Amino acid sequence: MVLAKMKSGFAVMGDTQFLPGYCVLLPYEEVNTLNDLPYKQRSDYLLDMSLIGDAIQEVCQPRRINYSIYGNTDAFLHAHIFPRYDWEPEERKPYPVWQYTPDMWRDSQYQYRDETHLELKEKLIKQLEMVMSKAYE
Repeated sequence: MVLAKMKSGFAVMGDTQFLPGYCVLLPYEEVNTLNDLPYKQRSDYLLDMSLIGDAIQEVCQPRRINYSIYGNTDAFLHAHIFPRYDWEPEERKPYPVWQYTPDMWRDSQYQYRDETHLELKEKLIKQLEMVMSKAYE
């Protein structure tokens, strides 16, 4: 599910794809929070997070990108990058993705599988390589 090795960590496909293009940024260094990173590494991490968003925006054409760093359940730094779409149910649009029903998160039809999501993954890889080459000049 790895998309790219970035300056700060690995860009990976999210394990569930009910919002196609959902990705996660996993840092190389295991820390509890963003604030535990030195300033330069924080900057790299946040830039990488936004580059993943750029790739998702280009490939998936969502109405917006949501960026989330929590760590309440999994106490290590990781960032969620969620595309948000016009076709989502109206009652879901104003709320965080986490408010989708638990069934959506566990439903096997939405779990990442190469058979279903490989084309999307390949497009994201290509676009992410392009934005990284520009940003890392």
